[in-house]
Amino acid sequence: MKQQDLNSEKKPKEKQKKSDKDKWILRLYVAGQTPKAVTAFDNLTKICEDQLKGKYAIEVIDLMKNPQLGAADQIFALPTLVRKLPVPVRKIIGDLSNTERVLIGLDLRPAE
Repeated sequence: MKQQDLNSEKKPKEKQKKSDKDKWILRLYVAGQTPKAVTAFDNLTKICEDQLKGKYAIEVIDLMKNPQLGAADQIFALPTLVRKLPVPVRKIIGDLSNTERVLIGLDLRPAE
């Protein structure tokens, strides 16, 4: 009986590790709450909900408040989306209104 209990405990941990691996980490760099920044966030949220269904995290970084945070990702235009995970890192500049371009840029396939 204990052998089965050990095996059943391992399976959820394995599934958890796999789900962590499948998670997308996205950073959206903006300069304040400008209309373009708000549009980019709204568009990104819609794309993520349609394509990734809860397997993502969006971190919004306001460079007006913390300008030094843009240096690590070499941000030179705003708004900029950076896909941190899964690797490789990818960047998309703009308000993300062209869904097809964003999907290609993130290397996402349209949901069927």
